[in-house]
Formats: sequence, structure tokens, C-alpha cells
Amino acid sequence: MKRLTQQDMTESEQRELKTLLDKARKAQGRELTNSENNRIKDDYIDTLMAEKEKVAAKARAEKRRNKAVPSTSATYDWTARTHPRGRR
Repeated sequence: MKRLTQQDMTESEQRELKTLLDKARKAQGRELTNSENNRIKDDYIDTLMAEKEKVAAKARAEKRRNKAVPSTSATYDWTARTHPRGRR
């Protein structure tokens, strides 16, 4: 999965990032340096990417499970002749 950018984030995710930056700025009592800003942004983007990867992995697993289940509306069962683990 490619790295998220701020443009790729949803409005709520961007708002959450701004909130985190504001909280850090208030905790320091001064403006944050570029490195502090970037560290906070990178940490937040890493957590977002981890969450999205979990969701994507769950979706891939569900798709894989549904792929193995034969359709009830099909008139011919194509999977009857194919081994579930494929030809070897």
C-alpha cells in the first residue's frame, strides 16, 4: 500500500491531524518546529495506514472465502471439477 498524503485523507482525518498538531503545540507552549510537525504527521499517517491495511486484509480474506463458496443460483457447478488448492 502506498504512503498516504494529506490530500488522500478524508476531511475528518485531516481535522483529526490538525487537532493533534494543535494539542502538541499547546502542550509545548510554543510553535512546533518542522521536525516536530513532521514527526506528529508521520505517526498519525502510520496509524491510519495500519488501520486501513487491517480493513483491506479483512476484505481480501472475505473475498477469498466468498470465492470458494459456490453460487446457489448457478445452473452448473464449475467448482465441482477444480481442486480448492489448485492444480499442482
